[in-house]
Amino acid sequence: MTASRRRAPAAPVLLTSAQRTSTAVLLNGAAARRGLETVTLTGPDTLRALAGRSVHWYGGPRTADRVAGPLRLGLLDPPDDWPARLPRQLTLRGIELTTHAEASRRTGPFFAKPPSDKSFPPGVVACGAQLPPAAPQTPVLVSEVVSFVAEYRLFLLDGALSTATRYAVHGRLDPAPLDDDPYAPDVRAFAARLTALAPLPSAAAVDVGRLDGGGWAVVEANMPYFAHCYAADPAAVLDVVLRAAGPYGRVQDSDRRFLRVAGEPGALGAREPQGPRDPLRL
Repeated sequence: MTASRRRAPAAPVLLTSAQRTSTAVLLNGAAARRGLETVTLTGPDTLRALAGRSVHWYGGPRTADRVAGPLRLGLLDPPDDWPARLPRQLTLRGIELTTHAEASRRTGPFFAKPPSDKSFPPGVVACGAQLPPAAPQTPVLVSEVVSFVAEYRLFLLDGALSTATRYAVHGRLDPAPLDDDPYAPDVRAFAARLTALAPLPSAAAVDVGRLDGGGWAVVEANMPYFAHCYAADPAAVLDVVLRAAGPYGRVQDSDRRFLRVAGEPGALGAREPQGPRDPLRL
C-alpha cells in the first residue's frame, strides 16, 4: 500500500455521558471545531467501538470509574483532603477532613460536605446529630461557617488561569463572564496566589469566593471533567477537560499523585458518588 493510500490516524474522541447538559453541548461544539470526534456513551457497544482510540471523558465520576479501565483513561482529581491542607490564608476558615462517625459527635454549628462523592447533601448543621445519614467511615469535610457574597469557578491549566466564570451571588445561581464582573481583577489576583501556594493537578477546576465582610477564599475543588462551565469560555474549558481526563499513557509524571484510578489501567477507583450533585456545582 502506498503512503497516499494509508489510512489516516483516527481523530481523538471526546466521549460524553448520556446525560445531556448545557456544558456537554458546549464542549462537544468546541471539540468538533477543533477536529475531535464527539461520541455519546450509550452502553458497552460504545466502549468496544472506541477500543484503542485516544479518548477523553466529560461526565460523572461514577461512570468514569466504570469506563476508565476499558478506555485506558487517566483521571486527575484533587485529593479528598486538599481543602484541609491549604494554608489558612487561602481558606480564611478552619477546614478538617474527618469521618461521618466523628463529625456526628461534634457540636455546632458547622458546614459539612463529602469531599468527592455525594453521599449526602452539603450544608450547615446546628450539630453533628443533624448530619444526614451516611456510612460511619464516609469522608466528611468539616469547616467553620462563612458566607460568600459572590462565587467563581476557575479553570486552571499548567498553573495559570485558563478561563473563569461567576456562578453565584449570595448563594443564588447567577452566572456571568468574568470580564463582566466588577471583582474580575480580584479574582485573577487570587487565582495567581492560589496556583503559587496550593498543590494542584496540571488541570483543575477550583471554586473561590469573596466573603461577606471582605477577603477571598477557596470554596472547594472540582473534577474538571464534571464541572459546569457556566459562562466561561468553552474552548478554554475544553483544554482543561482534555488534560484532566485523557489517555492514561499521557499523564505527566507530576500529575500521577492526583490520579483517580490507582495503579495501571483496569484497576477501577472506589470513590463512587451515591447521590445527586449540588445543583450549583453540576
